[in-house]
Amino acid sequence: MRVLISGSSIAGPACAFWLHRAGAEVTVVEKSRRPRPGGHAVDIRGVARQIVEWMGIREAIRARQVDERGWLLVDRRNRPMGRMPADAFGGEGIVAEIEIARGDLAEVLRDATADFTDYRYGDRITELQQDAHGVDVTFASGTKERYDLVIGADGVHSGVRSLAFGPDSDYVRYLGVYSAYFTVTDPGDLDNWYLMYNEPGRVAGLRPERGGTAKAHLAFREPRARYERLTRDEECRVVAERMAGGGWRIPEMLAQMPDAPDFFFDSINQVHVKRWWRGRVALVGDAGYCGSPLAGLGTSMSLVGAYVLAGELAGGADPERAFAAYQDTMADYVAAGLELPPGGARGFAPNSRLLIRVRGLSLSMMTAWPMRKLVAKQFGKAEAITLPDYPELGARAAQRR
Repeated sequence: MRVLISGSSIAGPACAFWLHRAGAEVTVVEKSRRPRPGGHAVDIRGVARQIVEWMGIREAIRARQVDERGWLLVDRRNRPMGRMPADAFGGEGIVAEIEIARGDLAEVLRDATADFTDYRYGDRITELQQDAHGVDVTFASGTKERYDLVIGADGVHSGVRSLAFGPDSDYVRYLGVYSAYFTVTDPGDLDNWYLMYNEPGRVAGLRPERGGTAKAHLAFREPRARYERLTRDEECRVVAERMAGGGWRIPEMLAQMPDAPDFFFDSINQVHVKRWWRGRVALVGDAGYCGSPLAGLGTSMSLVGAYVLAGELAGGADPERAFAAYQDTMADYVAAGLELPPGGARGFAPNSRLLIRVRGLSLSMMTAWPMRKLVAKQFGKAEAITLPDYPELGARAAQRR
């Protein structure tokens, strides 16, 4: 079975790992010319922890994960307004027990698959023509090849989804927020906490990293999607204009933004696709189901989805039957992962100072009865699936050895 995967971040390499276990010959194509470093921190929650154990990459993740004590909401003078320790709710709270920079996790996954996966950078799929037996693929480089299956693991703005399913407007739902992430100098007093500061309609955050740096996060509410397909300089200008006059450490963060090597800017969106496959083309991770960073389960859904997709294909069933079984197995778990926390974007970036104070108070109450029971249910969705045992993948057998 020859499989082409588009996207080399999280879902793509994870899918390559398990498809190789299933006996497939796997190629991963990535439009970026080289792997993207850094990025915001992502977490591995619930049953996804078992997935990384089965893959044998838990220690590699442990060596790179962010040492974070928890999440701390502060006021303009850096005084605490509310907090949630990383060990709250069994390590499944706002800050999870396993937190790692997105680029670092992607590198761990690529290292685990490099010996048996053909990674092609600086190219992308431009045309898909499929029949009952395979898919003819045309690349931007001009080459043409035939594969048995094509998997879109290329994120919210998936190129594979656009070619095989339809335009972004049919599947991507804008949530009313734009976000920017970039590396800055560690201010020296984070004490291994993720600090977040709110102003009406705006958010700023600092997350500790290794090596004397921190990850800056700036976000703002915007009622409609209007900052698309901009150059980097234009994106920086938008962020600077929308965050101008901000308090706390926003001026220092903005001053370092233009020179940051890993600046990233995008709208916050969800992805809803009714059926995750068309013939011999299927979607995994954010390309098919994305709850957004506000929902907090995207990385885990990518890891679990890659395992289930490969496991269903490994049984030798007709691809469309395997894809249908993959979606049936994942349906409840994905539905839970798409649920936004109470308030959604309004809760993330309140529009008034009163609501910001209420947010700080509610954060402090989350770990106390009776709110603790209600909040635990929200965080417990990371366990909303029983992982199937696919003998062809050898996951449980490898763990026993």
